[in-house]
Amino acid sequence: MTSLQIPSGRPLGVAVIGYAFMGKAHSHAWRTVANHFEVPDFIQKVLVGRDADAVAAAATKYGWDEWATDWREVIARDDIDIVDICAPGWLHAEIATAALAAGKHVLVEKPLANTMEEAEVMVEAAQAARTHGVRSMLGFTYRRVPALAFARQLIADGKLGTIRQVRASYLQDWLADAEAPMTWRLRKDQAGSGALGDIASHAIDQVQFLLGEKVTDVSGRLHTFVTQRPGPDGPETVTVDDAAWATLSMASGAVASVDVSRVALGQKNALKIEVYGTTGSITFDLENPNELFFLDGTEPVEIQGFRRILVTEPGHPYMDAWWPQGHVIGWEHGFTHQVRDFLLDISNGTDPSPSFEDGQRVQRILGAIEASSAAGSVTVPVSG
Repeated sequence: MTSLQIPSGRPLGVAVIGYAFMGKAHSHAWRTVANHFEVPDFIQKVLVGRDADAVAAAATKYGWDEWATDWREVIARDDIDIVDICAPGWLHAEIATAALAAGKHVLVEKPLANTMEEAEVMVEAAQAARTHGVRSMLGFTYRRVPALAFARQLIADGKLGTIRQVRASYLQDWLADAEAPMTWRLRKDQAGSGALGDIASHAIDQVQFLLGEKVTDVSGRLHTFVTQRPGPDGPETVTVDDAAWATLSMASGAVASVDVSRVALGQKNALKIEVYGTTGSITFDLENPNELFFLDGTEPVEIQGFRRILVTEPGHPYMDAWWPQGHVIGWEHGFTHQVRDFLLDISNGTDPSPSFEDGQRVQRILGAIEASSAAGSVTVPVSG
């Protein structure tokens, strides 16, 4: 392990590994963050991908100085200080541990890893690096949606009283067509799991993030509706789930229900969250990301009702850096907020959130849901 030494006045050098969906989203964040927030100086040094022609074209399009095909060579460079990993989950552990050992700050897209064993290795690497001032963060980007950050603030301020019940659903339909082709996301050896790891991880993280507490036990069920899909060499067996359901018990006694699907026809990217307390309730839908609905249960019942809060005021989380009141922002802005927070943590010497340990805990919950499903939806405790 080497401690990160940045010469006085030199901008931080950034490398992003992966140039597809998440690589594009993260590149946009690096390209725009300094336009709106006061952050340490940095340079978009290099974009990394396996296909030379494709990554070269993406680097030019996304504003990177250089491109490369070998991530190992990139993390060995003295001018690279931050490694942002947008590669598929099966590569997270190898790249992250190597980058941390090389003294690079590391941002990793969720989920943390494909297996608990890999997650454990990554946490150990992050803890060792932390003692040398090297920071790490996991990319649960929806924590940085202003409306959800504001919802957490309302709950922490006691506006909902004692939380009793949470409902979190994350529904998509990109696999609703049974003839949709096979991808790496449908192979367990590459993806780790299906809807469970991909989108239930977001829903579960939100439950814990909003309430500020941990899941203690779960019961769950996984299901694969389309068991075979067209592959490059003919029909191929799908080895992950299409949908998942779970009931989560919280340390406080609150109960959360989670359901996720990639085959919910008509739902495009619908993360919907409802939180019900003794004195108030909130609801949120990611397809309307600037809106939060709040019910004040302390008002007379005759005038109670959910009121729409447009989360665009300068006093709302992150919003003072953007546009005048009422001018909405979009899905991609959460990634910009994430990069902003990560850069400030590096500059201030503070530990980013969510940490790899937070990701490991979500991984334990996902594993418990999988174990519960395999055992017939029995209740399974969550360790740690």
